Amino acid sequence: MSTASLPPVAPEVLAEAVEALTARLRKKLDAAVAECAGKATEGADGTVEVRFGEDTLVTLAPGPSGAVTEAGQAVCSCLLAPRCLHRTAVLGAAPIADAEASAEVEAEASDAAAEGASPAAGQVGALSVEPVPGSTAASGSGSESGPGLGSGSGSGSVEDVVAASLTPAQTRAGAALWQAASEALAAGVTAGGTVVQAELLRAAHTARLAGLPRAEAAALRVVRGLRNAREQGRGQRLSDLTAAFRELLAGAFALASGAAGPGAVGGARRAYEKGGSLRVLGLCREPVLSATGYGGVTTHLLGPGGAFHTVSDVRPGGIGRAKGAGTASVALGGAVLDHAGLARGGLLIAGATVSADGRLGAGRSVRATPVRGAAWSEEPVAALFARPVREAVAAALDAGAEPAGGTGPELLGCDVEVLGAAEDHLVARVLDGGPLVRLRVAHPHPELAHTANLRRIGGHPGLLLRVLGRPDPDRAATLRPLAVAPVPGASPTLRLPEEWLGRADLGYDRLQGDHFPRLGAGAAAPAPVPGGPDPLADAPLWRVRRLLETGVAGGRRAVAEASRGADRAAPAVPLRRAGLTGAAELAEGLAAEADRRPRDSFGRLVDASSDAYARAWLASAVHLEAAERSLVLASWS
Repeated sequence: MSTASLPPVAPEVLAEAVEALTARLRKKLDAAVAECAGKATEGADGTVEVRFGEDTLVTLAPGPSGAVTEAGQAVCSCLLAPRCLHRTAVLGAAPIADAEASAEVEAEASDAAAEGASPAAGQVGALSVEPVPGSTAASGSGSESGPGLGSGSGSGSVEDVVAASLTPAQTRAGAALWQAASEALAAGVTAGGTVVQAELLRAAHTARLAGLPRAEAAALRVVRGLRNAREQGRGQRLSDLTAAFRELLAGAFALASGAAGPGAVGGARRAYEKGGSLRVLGLCREPVLSATGYGGVTTHLLGPGGAFHTVSDVRPGGIGRAKGAGTASVALGGAVLDHAGLARGGLLIAGATVSADGRLGAGRSVRATPVRGAAWSEEPVAALFARPVREAVAAALDAGAEPAGGTGPELLGCDVEVLGAAEDHLVARVLDGGPLVRLRVAHPHPELAHTANLRRIGGHPGLLLRVLGRPDPDRAATLRPLAVAPVPGASPTLRLPEEWLGRADLGYDRLQGDHFPRLGAGAAAPAPVPGGPDPLADAPLWRVRRLLETGVAGGRRAVAEASRGADRAAPAVPLRRAGLTGAAELAEGLAAEADRRPRDSFGRLVDASSDAYARAWLASAVHLEAAERSLVLASWS
């Protein structure tokens, strides 16, 4: 049995265990953690045991939640216990308890019994992150009132109400988070072992006790990212860990300085407010699949005034549940619809409860009656596709960056002409003189229908499509389509079955040959097409990005080594030539701070403070995020 069978461990339990070790044992901790691999076995009464040699046995007895939440639930038989290396190593090898996922599932389960009352006193909102579907988190440029001061990017949790001011305990917790995060950044992945992670976990627990769930979640994401990077886990991207560090440092800086803006505190539970009577119309279904084993479906709905709403059904179960949930019953006010029917129909809801991110609650007072849906060519849905694309993208990206922005950018609708396939995406042109856009798979899992559907669409150059998807905030002019439909009045367009009611959910419905216009006899296979200009890839900002990621991977020393030599200023030259003088100055400042080696009064070299280095890194990271967001928005012109 592998260490994957070890129960999750609460952050504070691991932090306390590491703190109790002597300095000599801490040096051996990372090697002991690696030694735990493959040693876990099932014990009696649901316990998990890890044996070290013949005489030492570590036993974990998780509580009712399935996680080790108290120090007494982890015991070792050696004489040094509980301050022993064996017990701490096993705790370090176990996964960190996923408070976000547990809270999300708990919220989903409680929706059916909730009354939908207003948020309780003290319940506050958090900046959200990308959801579960293997996609990247939506980033927001945030506000900036000094180097490194900003709200950071979104990270996938739920938002509620805004905190008006910070307490002294919250300010102290923010300062502790800043200190721990600064030291972790200076160490980098190479030196970010269990001891460094434990300091972050202790600061995260302090933030939790101070009522800062958003800051706690950001710290836990960094710890998980460090672990995955050190273990070279599948799917781990250095860019994701860099974004996690940026969010954590930006949030901690704002908290420690007392200048935190709306949404900086966060909320551990989704709050539902009374929404009265609502008539919502189905738009499409989206499969939900997370790397932590959760799967399900989100059905997107259009409400009054063009507001987006969702009904979600996400539970543990992975890809199997994500596929099956597309036809599962909708647990909302006694409605007798499944998600497939809701995506093409509608609901009239009495006593509706709505969260800040647009999710509809299922309290006992909610009553829902199925009503006729609307085709994408009918109002009010048709208005989604009539909006100028740049204006719609700007609104979608701004909504994804706000504290109550939900799980990322809002949906975007547009009519396009498919030009063909290019590498791993399709190239299309927005009709009526719009820009070239790239259509990329929304969810790349091979058992979902997204990849196969896009491949079929790419085989029909000249096809006109009405597309509903989510703009990618990290790529130039990129749309990740969730559903498609025929363009009204167009000839070379889709011909969908009547039971599909005029649209196809790309994650569930599989397009077939007879759904497309017939190709002429002897038609040649479509040739690849050029992908068009990419201002984000063409800009020399990649030099700044590489410098920041070098710091995350190798720490402060790696940045210093990379910028030493006669050509130290060479990387800034292309930035200045492109007019990116701010990025050039910040990158030079980061390199200079990383290479700074102060001396004491006797002339001996001493370790430089990680605080100034973290400020320089954060300033460059926040500037880079804002610059890239501007280029992404410009690419939609």
